[in-house]
Amino acid sequence: MSHRGSRVLRLEALARVEGEGALHLQVHDGTVAQARLRIYEPPRFFEAFLVGRGHTEPPDITARICGICPVAYQMSACLAIENACGVTVDGPLAQLRRLLYCGEWIESHTLHIHLLHAPDFLGHPSAVELARDDRAAVERGLRIKQAGNAVLEQLGGRSIHPVNVRVGGFYRTPAPNELRALAGRLRQAREDALETVRWVAGFDFPDAVCDYALLALSEPGRYAVDSGTPTVLPASDDSGPASGDGDTGPWPPPRAFRVADFEQHVHEEQVAHSTALTATLDGRRYLTGALARFALNSRWLHPAAAEAARDAGLGDCAAGAVCRNPFRSIVVRAVEVVHAIEEALCIIDAYEPPARPAIDVRPREAVGTGATEAPRGLLYHRYAVTEDGTLSAARIIPPTAQNQSAIEADLRRTVQTRLDMPGPPAADEELTTLCERVIRNHDPCISCAAHFLDLTVEHT
Repeated sequence: MSHRGSRVLRLEALARVEGEGALHLQVHDGTVAQARLRIYEPPRFFEAFLVGRGHTEPPDITARICGICPVAYQMSACLAIENACGVTVDGPLAQLRRLLYCGEWIESHTLHIHLLHAPDFLGHPSAVELARDDRAAVERGLRIKQAGNAVLEQLGGRSIHPVNVRVGGFYRTPAPNELRALAGRLRQAREDALETVRWVAGFDFPDAVCDYALLALSEPGRYAVDSGTPTVLPASDDSGPASGDGDTGPWPPPRAFRVADFEQHVHEEQVAHSTALTATLDGRRYLTGALARFALNSRWLHPAAAEAARDAGLGDCAAGAVCRNPFRSIVVRAVEVVHAIEEALCIIDAYEPPARPAIDVRPREAVGTGATEAPRGLLYHRYAVTEDGTLSAARIIPPTAQNQSAIEADLRRTVQTRLDMPGPPAADEELTTLCERVIRNHDPCISCAAHFLDLTVEHT
């Protein structure tokens, strides 16, 4: 770039990104030398809050971590406690849990697609302006979200921080007619969701490839949501570790590992520029979330979702379609909404009430782990339980911490592409808009709050 020196640009409230943070870009002689996503919200200490509590309490406590995806925290917590206590929840109770999770995918993805992400592609600063230009699209999104919320309310007792989930199952299970009452709304949501896939498929997508390893749960025979095995789809370009670009050696072939071994592969560390931990997978940056799930599970999509994915240009799911363009993640999420609705309808249609709403989960001295697919990616919990049911240790690794390094690499690469373009140097406003789009591609939940604040561009 032809001009030098330091510039600071502040955005006082960018809605459409969840959490508070800042981005620091260092440009040296026309090269992006550094991109740091600086998350500065105070730590929330949920893991410390859990220590000393009873083994039945994590679902209620961890639900408060996120108002958008509380079910993900509840389900991972339940799985980890049940694993420690040697209990497996199956049959109708497991199906009800999956139905509840489908409701969360529907409402969370739809919120991101229509209110947070779509305005980027259509030249609008917010969903309010988008609604003025395309009211039908926003109303369609709200209808879909309401259908997802209805599932959460029916099974969880309320749509935010559900209160009906417990270790071992539920406090109350629905009667068949209560679930059937949801079916009509879900069928309407299915038509709206298919139209949403067609809508977002028509957006103009910049060329981009995130060639990192992809990590998601996989479960042969069905699209992994509430259970599965952590599976790695390696990068093809041997992208480097989070700490630099000088990594050596090829990625191993695709592989899976046990949930119990998660922390042997995924390591978190504190970095100076962020209050959030940053994770690596066997020492390298990686990506979890919609692109990873689709790459590892696309062949198991419901036929209607697979057909929608093919028509949207994502490829042949039967052959294992893969999408690595982060800008097209909005299309993948729209396809996942179709799948979640179809799954929900199938579960409702086959539902037979369980004999009791929960099974007994008696404590024992052990360590248990659990992982599920939150809308934003793989969510891992580990708890150590004492003989009397007291939690002596807790560990939670959320998706955004796992994705932070990949987001920073995307920012560095994308801004560099813009700096290399002929013409006048990019203005602060242009770089800011570009960076915001790159971050929103990954639907980060920085701390389940409301905004992303400062962009600092340092030219030397």
